[in-house]
Amino acid sequence: MRGSNLGPTMHNVRSALITGASSGIGHALAVALARPAVALHLSGRDTTRLEAVAETCRTRGATVHPAVVDVRDADAMAAWIGNAGTLDLVVANAGVSAGTGEQTRGIFATNLDGVLNTVLPAMTVMADQPADAGGVRGRIAAIASIAAFAPVPHAPAYCASKAAVDFWMVAGAADARRRGIVLTSVCPGYVRSGMTTHNDFPMPGLMDADSAARIILRGVAAGRTRVVFPWWIGFAARASGLLPPRLLAALVAMQRGKAS
Repeated sequence: MRGSNLGPTMHNVRSALITGASSGIGHALAVALARPAVALHLSGRDTTRLEAVAETCRTRGATVHPAVVDVRDADAMAAWIGNAGTLDLVVANAGVSAGTGEQTRGIFATNLDGVLNTVLPAMTVMADQPADAGGVRGRIAAIASIAAFAPVPHAPAYCASKAAVDFWMVAGAADARRRGIVLTSVCPGYVRSGMTTHNDFPMPGLMDADSAARIILRGVAAGRTRVVFPWWIGFAARASGLLPPRLLAALVAMQRGKAS
Protein backbone atom coordinates (compact mmCIF):
# COMPACT_ATOMS: atom_id res chain seq x y z
CA MET A 1 0.00 0.00 0.00
CA ARG A 2 1.79 3.09 -1.24
CA GLY A 3 1.70 6.46 0.46
CA SER A 4 0.46 8.14 -2.72
CA ASN A 5 -2.90 6.46 -2.13
CA LEU A 6 -3.51 8.28 1.12
CA GLY A 7 -4.58 11.62 -0.26
CA PRO A 8 -2.93 15.01 0.40
CA THR A 9 -4.33 15.65 3.88
CA MET A 10 -3.36 12.24 5.23
CA HIS A 11 0.28 13.00 4.45
CA ASN A 12 0.01 15.70 7.12
CA VAL A 13 -1.02 13.20 9.80
CA ARG A 14 1.74 12.88 12.37
CA SER A 15 -0.26 11.13 15.07
CA ALA A 16 -3.23 8.80 14.84
CA LEU A 17 -5.21 6.64 17.25
CA ILE A 18 -7.13 3.58 16.07
CA THR A 19 -9.31 1.17 18.04
CA GLY A 20 -9.81 -2.39 16.86
CA ALA A 21 -6.42 -2.20 15.15
CA SER A 22 -5.49 -5.86 15.53
CA SER A 23 -7.44 -7.06 12.49
CA GLY A 24 -9.55 -6.13 9.48
CA ILE A 25 -10.06 -2.48 8.63
CA GLY A 26 -8.23 -1.28 11.74
CA HIS A 27 -5.15 -3.29 10.80
CA ALA A 28 -5.25 -1.99 7.23
CA LEU A 29 -5.65 1.63 8.36
CA ALA A 30 -2.68 1.35 10.73
CA VAL A 31 -0.43 -0.04 8.02
CA ALA A 32 -1.61 2.56 5.49
CA LEU A 33 -0.74 5.40 7.86
CA ALA A 34 2.59 3.94 9.02
CA ARG A 35 5.63 5.87 7.85
CA PRO A 36 8.59 7.72 9.39
CA ALA A 37 7.75 10.54 11.81
CA VAL A 38 4.25 9.17 12.44
CA ALA A 39 3.12 8.06 15.91
CA LEU A 40 0.41 5.41 16.00
CA HIS A 41 -1.64 4.62 19.11
CA LEU A 42 -3.28 1.26 18.46
CA SER A 43 -5.68 -0.76 20.58
CA GLY A 44 -7.11 -4.24 20.23
CA ARG A 45 -8.33 -7.20 22.26
CA ASP A 46 -5.68 -9.73 21.20
CA THR A 47 -2.19 -8.91 22.48
CA THR A 48 -0.40 -11.20 20.02
CA ARG A 49 -2.20 -9.93 16.94
CA LEU A 50 -1.91 -6.32 18.07
CA GLU A 51 1.85 -6.64 18.54
CA ALA A 52 2.15 -8.20 15.08
CA VAL A 53 0.40 -5.18 13.57
CA ALA A 54 2.61 -2.85 15.61
CA GLU A 55 5.74 -4.58 14.34
CA THR A 56 4.59 -4.27 10.74
CA CYS A 57 4.03 -0.55 11.25
CA ARG A 58 7.45 -0.17 12.89
CA THR A 59 9.12 -1.74 9.86
CA ARG A 60 7.57 1.09 7.85
CA GLY A 61 9.20 3.64 10.14
CA ALA A 62 6.33 4.56 12.44
CA THR A 63 6.54 4.88 16.21
CA VAL A 64 3.87 2.58 17.63
CA HIS A 65 2.22 2.55 21.05
CA PRO A 66 0.02 -0.57 21.29
CA ALA A 67 -2.43 -0.90 24.16
CA VAL A 68 -4.97 -3.54 25.14
CA VAL A 69 -7.88 -1.34 26.17
CA ASP A 70 -11.55 -2.30 26.38
CA VAL A 71 -13.57 0.25 24.42
CA ARG A 72 -16.52 -0.46 26.71
CA ASP A 73 -14.57 0.97 29.68
CA ALA A 74 -15.21 4.72 29.53
CA ASP A 75 -12.65 5.63 32.21
CA ALA A 76 -9.89 3.51 30.68
CA MET A 77 -10.57 4.92 27.22
CA ALA A 78 -10.59 8.51 28.47
CA ALA A 79 -7.27 7.96 30.22
CA TRP A 80 -5.67 6.30 27.19
CA ILE A 81 -6.82 8.95 24.74
CA GLY A 82 -6.11 11.82 27.12
CA ASN A 83 -2.52 10.66 27.59
CA ALA A 84 -1.80 10.11 23.89
CA GLY A 85 -0.77 13.70 23.27
CA THR A 86 -1.63 15.58 20.09
CA LEU A 87 -3.91 13.61 17.79
CA ASP A 88 -4.40 14.50 14.14
CA LEU A 89 -6.66 11.53 13.40
CA VAL A 90 -8.77 9.21 15.55
CA VAL A 91 -10.65 6.22 14.15
CA ALA A 92 -13.31 4.53 16.29
CA ASN A 93 -13.15 1.20 14.50
CA ALA A 94 -13.71 -1.48 17.16
CA GLY A 95 -16.93 -3.39 16.61
CA VAL A 96 -18.59 -6.77 16.85
CA SER A 97 -21.21 -8.59 14.83
CA ALA A 98 -23.42 -11.28 16.28
CA GLY A 99 -27.00 -12.46 16.51
CA THR A 100 -29.89 -11.53 18.74
CA GLY A 101 -31.27 -12.17 22.23
CA GLU A 102 -28.71 -12.21 25.02
CA GLN A 103 -26.00 -10.86 22.70
CA THR A 104 -27.84 -7.57 22.21
CA ARG A 105 -26.42 -5.64 25.17
CA GLY A 106 -22.89 -6.73 24.33
CA ILE A 107 -23.26 -5.57 20.73
CA PHE A 108 -24.52 -2.15 21.78
CA ALA A 109 -21.84 -1.86 24.46
CA THR A 110 -19.06 -2.32 21.90
CA ASN A 111 -20.54 -0.81 18.75
CA LEU A 112 -22.21 2.24 20.29
CA ASP A 113 -20.76 2.83 23.75
CA GLY A 114 -17.33 1.95 22.39
CA VAL A 115 -17.64 4.66 19.75
CA LEU A 116 -18.84 7.23 22.29
CA ASN A 117 -15.99 6.27 24.62
CA THR A 118 -13.58 6.96 21.76
CA VAL A 119 -15.05 10.00 20.03
CA LEU A 120 -16.03 12.10 23.06
CA PRO A 121 -12.59 12.12 24.75
CA ALA A 122 -10.95 12.57 21.34
CA MET A 123 -13.04 15.69 20.76
CA THR A 124 -11.99 17.01 24.17
CA VAL A 125 -8.32 16.53 23.26
CA MET A 126 -8.67 18.06 19.82
CA ALA A 127 -10.59 21.10 21.07
CA ASP A 128 -7.41 22.27 22.81
CA GLN A 129 -5.13 21.67 19.83
CA PRO A 130 -4.03 24.48 17.50
CA ALA A 131 -5.84 24.65 14.17
CA ASP A 132 -4.05 24.20 10.86
CA ALA A 133 -4.24 26.61 7.94
CA GLY A 134 -7.66 25.25 7.06
CA GLY A 135 -9.00 25.73 10.58
CA VAL A 136 -8.91 22.00 11.35
CA ARG A 137 -7.82 20.91 14.83
CA GLY A 138 -8.31 17.19 14.18
CA ARG A 139 -10.29 14.55 12.32
CA ILE A 140 -12.39 11.73 13.77
CA ALA A 141 -13.89 8.84 11.85
CA ALA A 142 -16.30 6.26 13.25
CA ILE A 143 -16.84 2.99 11.43
CA ALA A 144 -20.58 2.42 11.07
CA SER A 145 -21.91 0.15 8.29
CA ILE A 146 -24.18 -0.01 5.29
CA ALA A 147 -26.26 -2.17 7.64
CA ALA A 148 -27.24 1.10 9.30
CA PHE A 149 -29.59 1.80 6.39
CA ALA A 150 -31.82 -1.28 6.62
CA PRO A 151 -33.26 -3.06 9.70
CA VAL A 152 -32.61 -6.64 8.62
CA PRO A 153 -34.29 -9.17 10.97
CA HIS A 154 -31.31 -11.49 11.52
CA ALA A 155 -29.06 -8.70 12.87
CA PRO A 156 -31.27 -6.17 14.70
CA ALA A 157 -28.72 -5.11 17.32
CA TYR A 158 -25.93 -4.75 14.77
CA CYS A 159 -28.08 -2.68 12.40
CA ALA A 160 -29.45 -0.50 15.19
CA SER A 161 -26.07 0.12 16.83
CA LYS A 162 -24.49 1.08 13.50
CA ALA A 163 -27.46 3.29 12.63
CA ALA A 164 -27.03 5.12 15.93
CA VAL A 165 -23.33 5.67 15.24
CA ASP A 166 -23.99 6.93 11.72
CA PHE A 167 -26.81 9.31 12.70
CA TRP A 168 -24.91 10.66 15.70
CA MET A 169 -21.76 11.38 13.70
CA VAL A 170 -23.61 12.94 10.78
CA ALA A 171 -25.92 15.02 12.98
CA GLY A 172 -23.01 16.33 15.06
CA ALA A 173 -20.68 17.06 12.17
CA ALA A 174 -21.72 20.67 11.53
CA ASP A 175 -21.35 21.78 15.15
CA ALA A 176 -18.03 19.95 15.50
CA ARG A 177 -16.72 21.58 12.33
CA ARG A 178 -17.38 25.02 13.79
CA ARG A 179 -15.01 24.00 16.58
CA GLY A 180 -12.39 22.83 14.10
CA ILE A 181 -13.08 19.09 14.38
CA VAL A 182 -14.03 17.11 11.27
CA LEU A 183 -16.34 14.14 11.89
CA THR A 184 -16.79 11.39 9.32
CA SER A 185 -19.20 8.48 9.48
CA VAL A 186 -17.89 5.52 7.49
CA CYS A 187 -20.44 3.03 6.17
CA PRO A 188 -18.69 0.14 4.44
CA GLY A 189 -20.26 -2.91 2.89
CA TYR A 190 -18.74 -6.36 3.23
CA VAL A 191 -15.00 -6.32 3.95
CA ARG A 192 -12.82 -9.42 4.29
CA SER A 193 -12.06 -9.78 8.00
CA GLY A 194 -12.62 -12.05 10.95
CA MET A 195 -16.12 -10.58 11.18
CA THR A 196 -17.11 -11.86 7.72
CA THR A 197 -15.08 -15.07 7.55
CA HIS A 198 -17.87 -17.30 8.81
CA ASN A 199 -20.78 -15.64 6.99
CA ASP A 200 -22.76 -18.37 5.24
CA PHE A 201 -24.64 -16.10 2.86
CA PRO A 202 -23.77 -14.15 -0.30
CA MET A 203 -21.73 -10.98 0.30
CA PRO A 204 -22.08 -8.79 -2.81
CA GLY A 205 -19.35 -6.21 -3.25
CA LEU A 206 -16.97 -8.00 -0.87
CA MET A 207 -13.61 -6.22 -0.86
CA ASP A 208 -10.27 -6.57 0.88
CA ALA A 209 -9.42 -4.45 3.92
CA ASP A 210 -6.58 -2.60 2.16
CA SER A 211 -8.97 -1.28 -0.49
CA ALA A 212 -11.44 -0.26 2.21
CA ALA A 213 -8.70 1.59 4.12
CA ARG A 214 -7.74 3.60 1.04
CA ILE A 215 -11.35 4.62 0.44
CA ILE A 216 -11.80 5.59 4.09
CA LEU A 217 -8.64 7.69 4.26
CA ARG A 218 -9.48 9.51 1.02
CA GLY A 219 -12.93 10.34 2.34
CA VAL A 220 -11.61 11.54 5.70
CA ALA A 221 -8.95 13.61 3.95
CA ALA A 222 -11.61 15.23 1.80
CA GLY A 223 -13.59 16.16 4.90
CA ARG A 224 -16.65 14.15 3.90
CA THR A 225 -19.33 13.79 6.55
CA ARG A 226 -20.34 10.33 5.37
CA VAL A 227 -18.37 7.79 3.32
CA VAL A 228 -20.42 4.92 1.86
CA PHE A 229 -18.93 2.11 -0.21
CA PRO A 230 -19.58 0.32 -2.46
CA TRP A 231 -22.03 3.03 -3.49
CA TRP A 232 -24.38 0.59 -5.22
CA ILE A 233 -24.69 -1.57 -2.11
CA GLY A 234 -25.41 1.57 -0.11
CA PHE A 235 -28.10 2.54 -2.59
CA ALA A 236 -29.66 -0.93 -2.42
CA ALA A 237 -29.58 -0.91 1.38
CA ARG A 238 -31.30 2.47 1.54
CA ALA A 239 -33.95 1.30 -0.91
CA SER A 240 -34.57 -1.90 1.05
CA GLY A 241 -34.90 0.14 4.23
CA LEU A 242 -37.95 1.82 2.69
CA LEU A 243 -39.76 -1.48 2.15
CA PRO A 244 -42.59 -2.56 4.45
CA PRO A 245 -41.02 -4.58 7.31
CA ARG A 246 -42.79 -7.82 6.38
CA LEU A 247 -41.59 -7.60 2.77
CA LEU A 248 -38.02 -6.85 3.85
CA ALA A 249 -38.07 -9.80 6.26
CA ALA A 250 -39.36 -12.11 3.51
CA LEU A 251 -36.69 -11.00 1.04
CA VAL A 252 -33.91 -11.45 3.61
CA ALA A 253 -35.22 -14.90 4.53
CA MET A 254 -35.21 -15.94 0.85
CA GLN A 255 -31.64 -14.73 0.40
CA ARG A 256 -30.37 -16.56 3.45
CA GLY A 257 -32.23 -19.67 2.33
CA LYS A 258 -30.34 -19.67 -0.96
CA ALA A 259 -27.05 -19.26 0.85
CA SER A 260 -27.65 -22.24 3.09
